[in-house]
Amino acid sequence: MSTSHTDRMSSQEKHTGISLAAVFALRMLGLFLILPVFSIYAKELPSGNDMALVGIALGAYGLTQACLQIAFGAASDRFGRKPVIVFGLLLFVAGSFVAAAANDIYGIIAGRVLQGAGAISAAVTALAADLTREQHLTKVMAMIGSSIGLVFAISMVGAPLLYVLVGMPGIFVLTGILALLAVVVVLRVVPTAPKVPRQPVWQSFVEVLTNRQLLRLNFGVFALHMMLTAMWVLLPVKLISTGGLPVAEHWKVYLPALLVSFIIMVPAIILAERFARMKLIFNAAIVLLLAVQMGFGLLAGGLYGLAFWLMLFFVAFNILEATQPSLISRIAPPHAKGAALGVYNTTQSVGLFLGGLIGGILAKYAGAGAVWGAGAVLSFVWLLLGLTMSMPPPRTRPAPVPA
Repeated sequence: MSTSHTDRMSSQEKHTGISLAAVFALRMLGLFLILPVFSIYAKELPSGNDMALVGIALGAYGLTQACLQIAFGAASDRFGRKPVIVFGLLLFVAGSFVAAAANDIYGIIAGRVLQGAGAISAAVTALAADLTREQHLTKVMAMIGSSIGLVFAISMVGAPLLYVLVGMPGIFVLTGILALLAVVVVLRVVPTAPKVPRQPVWQSFVEVLTNRQLLRLNFGVFALHMMLTAMWVLLPVKLISTGGLPVAEHWKVYLPALLVSFIIMVPAIILAERFARMKLIFNAAIVLLLAVQMGFGLLAGGLYGLAFWLMLFFVAFNILEATQPSLISRIAPPHAKGAALGVYNTTQSVGLFLGGLIGGILAKYAGAGAVWGAGAVLSFVWLLLGLTMSMPPPRTRPAPVPA
């Protein structure tokens, strides 16, 4: 019997991609709903006019993520992916309700810290790697990344309306409910991963932390998410003060920018995979990110300028967000995927936290230009590392087997 089509995604791989994308989407939707309205809500709270505290509230989620990602990734190697994912989601639910009950910005920061304690990203991406053949892993990661982008777009449209209807506490409650739905998806819909050989945790981490290619990717995800969070400290205010766009209409900028970025991202990833141009596309996205930071700082003088550079940011972000986890999984040893993705997601979370913290401090004391300048420096350093990176060998299509 011919196996000429064995390079196609199996039904289980499609099922894996869709179900894990749903888990990420349900969890991230609540987080994204906060971004376009939180700085406005913060003004109603004690100390809410302090940009540094606003930045900390946005980035606090990343603090405990950074502390616990490695532990959750390693625990998923030892105890299994699903139990660790469910436990993390329940912590996230608890943090959501703490933030909903808070009556000052410090209470919200505490809730965000508890939300971040549900550090499941490493375990989820490791589960995706367990259930997907190597030649289709980037497709699954792209499905997850695209779902996150889609719910981001939905949140940009829905957040102002929800804020009017239920307020910020209601949004936090909704975040908790969505995470509970994600628990149901994990338990009832996501396939169970097969057993794989395990190695002592410490040896896995030594192997991961001494791999120069993995370290390059870790720096990259740190820089990318630091720039992302810092941007959200500035952008909603900029759209009002520079772009003259009321908060209720910010979705008119966010939604088209995301949709256009998806149109560009998909063929770029296909080109990278099908024609073995991963390094070219990867570094081109970093160059674009550098241009965006400089564009925001020097050329975004009005509403259309802000919208243009935001669209280019999402092009670069979506490409890098889809390709980097796949590269981590392909480079890391099979027995240490959880540890490798734990380190990767830890550096991602550090970037989220420091983006909010440093972005808020720079915006408060040095102005927006300093934020964009710091992003440009990070992008340039990342580009130097990307140019010296060795990509995994191109995947080969399996030859047909005669009947």
